[in-house]
Amino acid sequence: MAGYEEKGSDVNIAAHMVHDGHNGRYQVAVIVSNDSDLVEPVKIVRQELNLPVGVLNPIPDHPSHELRKYATFVKPIRKGVLSASQFPSRLKDSAGEFHKPPAW
Repeated sequence: MAGYEEKGSDVNIAAHMVHDGHNGRYQVAVIVSNDSDLVEPVKIVRQELNLPVGVLNPIPDHPSHELRKYATFVKPIRKGVLSASQFPSRLKDSAGEFHKPPAW
């Protein structure tokens, strides 16, 4: 998928993390990301809601220093674990068969 760029997922994660924390729906938030755009919601949840926030980093060689600064804990996701967690290359649903991009 050349030129594909996801939009809005960090905003959605942030909104739900803050909203759900405010409503007492979790005791610990854990995000799988290395995106420093999530620093502000992590700070809000930690400082305003007094809840811990962990970061599972899928890019352990280049951790976000900003996320590391504000998260309660940061743990790398080992490459083997990440690979073992992938969907198969070919999937099928009610609309037919589809494939994940080769670069994934």
